[in-house]
Amino acid sequence: MHIIHFSDVHIGVENYSKPDSETGLSTRLKDFLDTFDELVDFSINENVDLVVFSGDAYKSRDPNQTQQREFAKRIMRLSQAKIPVFLLTGNHDVPHVVERASSLEIYRTLEIENVYTADTLGIHNIDTKNGPIQILALPWIRKSNLLAQGVDLEGKSHEEINLEIQNRIANSVQTLALQLDPKIPAICSAHITIFESVTSTEVSMMLGSDHGLSTNQLALPCFDYVALGHIHKHQILNEEKPLMVYSGSLQRVDFGEEKDTKGFCSIILDP
Repeated sequence: MHIIHFSDVHIGVENYSKPDSETGLSTRLKDFLDTFDELVDFSINENVDLVVFSGDAYKSRDPNQTQQREFAKRIMRLSQAKIPVFLLTGNHDVPHVVERASSLEIYRTLEIENVYTADTLGIHNIDTKNGPIQILALPWIRKSNLLAQGVDLEGKSHEEINLEIQNRIANSVQTLALQLDPKIPAICSAHITIFESVTSTEVSMMLGSDHGLSTNQLALPCFDYVALGHIHKHQILNEEKPLMVYSGSLQRVDFGEEKDTKGFCSIILDP
């Protein structure tokens, strides 16, 4: 089973840009879309089984219509090629107000064929050309959602609150993992900080304070692969089963990422 894993597209980053003379759009927008096109072209030419996006489609939680249109064009190309696309909600995709829709929710609302979205913790079963696959989705989780569940936080420090969040997320993931069918391939797509990772420019782009997990809390043996998003620097955190990888951002966000390897991950799952 051939899987493409990418994350942190961040359409809308326009630093170091100028208006294109023909379209009037930012030249940096073209840079980001060109790299996205490379991924789409590769996926279609290789006839891959699944494309997994691990969060942060845009720079802003409120992308403009042009940015949304350009992202949608590329998702539709994959959909029309009958390639299942899994879209996970990242912290830049989550609205400021709980009642507002996320920037990726429109794909679920329109019920676009071959496109699956995840903005809550859960398991998704997807049929591919080479059989079914299970995806345990760990989207960006609001602290407020976790802390509004009747826990007494009075007198607790910031570190103690973050530890409570970490334990809740880890326990929820482990509970869900027990529901996976061991006879069917299973991966995890997570938009989260892994404490052992090497950070990059995303630190300066964070929207709110961060929380996370340790490698051993997410590298569970029931997974065949863990597709991570949120950290912009491509890195492999676990080389045993499961392979646990930050794909990194598709395009360089600023000069702080000048020497980083950019792109997407191509994975073959072979029983």
